[in-house]
Amino acid sequence: MPLNQQQLRALEEKANELRNLCVDTVVWAGSGHIGGSLSSMDILTILYYKYMNIDPKKPEWEDRDRLILSKGHIGVGYAPVLADKGYFDKELLKEYNHTGSSLGMHLDSRKVPGVDASTGSLGHGLPIAIGTALAARLLDKSYITFCLLGDGECDEGSVWEAAMAAAHYNVTNMITIVDRNRCMIDGPTEEVMKLEPFAKKWEAFGFIVKEVNGHSFPELSRAIEYALGEKKAPVVIIANTVKGCGVDFMENDYRWHYGGLDSEKIKQSKESLARYYEKRMKGV
Repeated sequence: MPLNQQQLRALEEKANELRNLCVDTVVWAGSGHIGGSLSSMDILTILYYKYMNIDPKKPEWEDRDRLILSKGHIGVGYAPVLADKGYFDKELLKEYNHTGSSLGMHLDSRKVPGVDASTGSLGHGLPIAIGTALAARLLDKSYITFCLLGDGECDEGSVWEAAMAAAHYNVTNMITIVDRNRCMIDGPTEEVMKLEPFAKKWEAFGFIVKEVNGHSFPELSRAIEYALGEKKAPVVIIANTVKGCGVDFMENDYRWHYGGLDSEKIKQSKESLARYYEKRMKGV
């Protein structure tokens, strides 16, 4: 069902809360992969607070929907979502990436409730997601597997091997989403390793492609609804996003792929997020 006004407002409020909690977690950790966490936050928000059929009280529930976070380095953004959903105490975020903490930079599925697969070595998430989706088919389960990739990650050959398999086996109970923020650790994606024509590549591998504004909940919702109903071929949603979304001095700057925040930068970040939220709410 399309988003109604009440749902849209609730998603905007939650995404703002989570962007701020992500910044807080970076501060507690001392540093983190903040740029890609902020570009992905709207995607994570709509999945966890609108679409995914999950029960944080039963993280091992067999019929739950799965999220395979292929861009696993954004744990500093993912952990706040899981904590907010109730998979673990938010107080643990203050220990994120500290020695002895269960919350490492790349979240470990054996240590963190709600994490469906340990990832971090880029290019592994889509193959894992195909496996969980095919398992659902074999077990006659109705759960959906969502896989969130980074665009820089799509330099990896394993992504395209997996894409070829997904089309061959018509894995339509999996929805692939690419956070297309156009930046990676060493620079803009098109300078490091050209991806364009990106959509045509996915089409050539047998996917139906939906390109959307990854910071628009209505556009994300329409694309996900389409993907949930499509049974002729797997669907990839290319979500065009902004690296460091909401923090003006980080936006579209690959140097904020990873970083820390001093007291002045914390203040600037919070003020920028407040302005960004106000701007977005005017359109709701």
